[in-house]
Amino acid sequence: MNLPDDPEFQRGLAARTEVMGESFVANAFGNMTPFTEPMQHHITRRAWGDVWQRGVLDRKTRSLITVAMLTALGRQHELKGHVRGALNNGATAQELQEVLLHAAVYCGIPTAVDAFRTAASVVDGESA
Repeated sequence: MNLPDDPEFQRGLAARTEVMGESFVANAFGNMTPFTEPMQHHITRRAWGDVWQRGVLDRKTRSLITVAMLTALGRQHELKGHVRGALNNGATAQELQEVLLHAAVYCGIPTAVDAFRTAASVVDGESA
């Protein structure tokens, strides 16, 4: 697997690996096909190499915001990875609970219940 060596991609790859974990990133690139390759490169450069690099919000805050947005959108697969990322960035299980409870008010109970299930599979799995 040949990954780009431009500075923005490499900066993004480092941030993505720090937040999401080596196995997550290895899986993302390991499952990449010629069709999905441009999207993986785009995510790494633009999300992780640009937006996640801005210094205004710290990574923990960005992670909690991301968890809230993915909850609102009902994107359980992405949510699971970003719950792990939030924990890697120093968020606590209690802070994640608060974000999801807050989402219940603004996004609806069924959405929050699904998000709690997804988050619990990560949180409870890590504490077991």
